[in-house]
Amino acid sequence: MTRKVHYSDLGLQNTRAMFEKAMAEKYAVPAYNFNNLEQLQAIVGGCVETRSPLILQVSGSARKYIGTSFLPHMAAGARAMADDLGSVIPIALHLDHGNSLELAKECINSGFSSVMIDASHHSFEENAELSKQVVEYAHDHDVTVEAELGVLAGIEDEVVAEKSTYTQPEEVERFLELTGVDSLAISIGTSHGAYKFKLKPGEEPPPLRFDILEEVEKRVPGLPIVLHGASSVLAEHVAMINKYGGNMDNTAGIPEEQLRRAAASAVCKVNIDSDGRLAMTATIRKVFSENPAEFDPRKYLGPAREELINMIVHKNNEVLGSGGRY
Repeated sequence: MTRKVHYSDLGLQNTRAMFEKAMAEKYAVPAYNFNNLEQLQAIVGGCVETRSPLILQVSGSARKYIGTSFLPHMAAGARAMADDLGSVIPIALHLDHGNSLELAKECINSGFSSVMIDASHHSFEENAELSKQVVEYAHDHDVTVEAELGVLAGIEDEVVAEKSTYTQPEEVERFLELTGVDSLAISIGTSHGAYKFKLKPGEEPPPLRFDILEEVEKRVPGLPIVLHGASSVLAEHVAMINKYGGNMDNTAGIPEEQLRRAAASAVCKVNIDSDGRLAMTATIRKVFSENPAEFDPRKYLGPAREELINMIVHKNNEVLGSGGRY
């Protein structure tokens, strides 16, 4: 049984003030998923270097992989790492795609400062009811809550959906009234995983449904909006994976110019998972291909960590606009 701890004891913050600042200054806070120490070090290092706020994310399966006893200490270590580097960036620890009230409670009691309840695959009424229950428990602990309305296609960790269902703007106001959630993930054409779109050679990914985003903004001004499945599936990392023995043909992600446009709107949180995986995997493949006798994890995880830092610096400064905010 994990010892009960409040996120403030770990030096963490919830997302409320982060989102208020992001919406006022027209940028998006990066939410990076991690599964191991090297990813965590790279994420913190990249955000410290760019002076960007940070939301550290773990899914339910990542939480199991890391170990529930380790996570609070890793989050505290992330805060200590930033402090040691002389940084005052705010850091939140967020549950990504939580699927039950029980899981949300476990995370809140173990030091998470923000949780997502994803009941988007249920009916509107069931989604609202479960989200409300999570909000009631979370707000009693000053933890912020994200929910989802609409369904994103794709596969990533425990999230599997064959097709997208766009968010209906007319449902958003009612959902907020029923639940009191602090932020809302909407479906406007992003999708989970590295294989977001099936494109023919030379074909461009379809544009995001900015009309839906704009209608939601108009109906509920001031609502912090979240984009899931927002990795761009960077071509250089896909090419590196394929060059060094991988097989990732016909991959395509969300174009960075579309993410820049979204980040300048009411979208104040952008989730990035697949791009981090691709950056590290590409580098590890390169090391093993060029040095097939290598067996020291530091010699392949270290370069992978550096490549992830480079990607995060690029995302924060050039895509999300979160660099230089603290």
